[in-house]
Amino acid sequence: MRAPLSRFSALVIPGMALPLVLAGCSMAPAYRPPATVAIPPQFKEEPGWAVATPSDAVARGAWWDLFRDPVLDSLEQKVAVTNQNVASYRAAYQAARALVQVQRSALFPSLTASASGTRSQDFAGQNVTGGTGVSTTTTGATVSRYSLSIGASWEPDLWGRLGNTVNQAKASAQASEGDLANATLSAQGELATNYVQLRGIDAQRVLLDRTVADYTRALAITTNKYKAGTVSHADVFEAQTTLSNAQATRADLDRQRAVLEHAIAVLVGENPSTFALPAVDWQPVVPEIPAQVPAALLQRRPDIAAAERRVAAANANVGIQKAAYFPQVTLSSSVGTNSSVIGQLFQAATSLWSLGLSGAMTLLDFGARHGAVVQARAQYDQTVATYRQTVLAAFQQVEDNLAGTRVLAQVAQRRAEATVSASQAETIANNQYRNGIVDYTSVITAQTAALSARQTEIQSVIDRQTAAIALAQAVGGRWSDQPPAAATGASAQE
Repeated sequence: MRAPLSRFSALVIPGMALPLVLAGCSMAPAYRPPATVAIPPQFKEEPGWAVATPSDAVARGAWWDLFRDPVLDSLEQKVAVTNQNVASYRAAYQAARALVQVQRSALFPSLTASASGTRSQDFAGQNVTGGTGVSTTTTGATVSRYSLSIGASWEPDLWGRLGNTVNQAKASAQASEGDLANATLSAQGELATNYVQLRGIDAQRVLLDRTVADYTRALAITTNKYKAGTVSHADVFEAQTTLSNAQATRADLDRQRAVLEHAIAVLVGENPSTFALPAVDWQPVVPEIPAQVPAALLQRRPDIAAAERRVAAANANVGIQKAAYFPQVTLSSSVGTNSSVIGQLFQAATSLWSLGLSGAMTLLDFGARHGAVVQARAQYDQTVATYRQTVLAAFQQVEDNLAGTRVLAQVAQRRAEATVSASQAETIANNQYRNGIVDYTSVITAQTAALSARQTEIQSVIDRQTAAIALAQAVGGRWSDQPPAAATGASAQE
């Protein structure tokens, strides 16, 4: 139940309200960003890389230009504008900013005004006897009445409830801004990953087209040898089997490319039915990962910043709930006037005014306020744990991708060596078969090994590009503030 306090006259307010206003305080605990896990001086997987305190104030930059691909650049620029998932987060951020304005308005007095006008007539009946009977006539005076009143009310923030509500809204808006940045970064990373995979499939298609042409010639040679009686019909069947498998693999690449193209269309906010990415010559660029980087490594992670802001919002909520233990005080005033002539409305002697102070306080709630405070503190602990987990996950992602970029560089080098060896073995096997030294099984074995080596070499380059994209997302953007240099290209055709 809520017990109303007494209403005081205007003479009492100056002596009472000023001390109350000056005594206003906040019930929220003093906020300090929660301590995270022990921060190492450097990353284990790349000792030259240093770490720093999380903050998203540093510009992330167009990290995708490290791949030096103008088509990718144009697509990435569309993500922040036309991606619908990003648009949803942008709208949520705008709503959060508007809520800050709404909550801040409660700190100031509210003014209301009302006006009315009425017109009435007094009726008096009178019977009149005439030649045709009795009739009734009505007479009376017409009265007009106009009134105008203006009122104001203000709730002084004695216990910090309103101020903490504003602080909570501000922190939530900042967290929403971090969510928007994180969603944008995630969409851009997904787009870049799909794009390099699509270009890798384009390279695979060129490889398979050439392979199908080689296998077609091999089938023709085997057929001619069979007609000449130098090989068995089984060799023709084996050559046809190899060719058909290669053609099936080539056809499936079209399916994979279509799926990636559709995904890219959605990421840039376009209809997959009308979106197309023409094939181009594959000239992959693997960004150079420097041995030393600036110390501001995890400073730009928007998810870390958003998690920390949610801790601040939860801390403010503790103060909001604790303020419920204290009375809620409201100052109010009003002035009004009325007149029968609208032109004399502001000159009428019949004016009214009032000033007052009212308050209400919950006397008994059977533990509801205590439960709300305990809940708010538990929610604060939850946001702290989420923040720490986000930091741990960020370090894990950086360590994973640093290890990946280092190891995948070695893998790509070995794949390239394997491709050279497999190609030479295939050439030797074909020459030996033509000269009748080996059977066609040896040719098939060499062809299969060579095709597999070429495919895995292309895939190793894509893996390195994908790891570089994941590293850019893990550190929140570019790992260098310098413009992209002439990065080294990597091609499976080398």
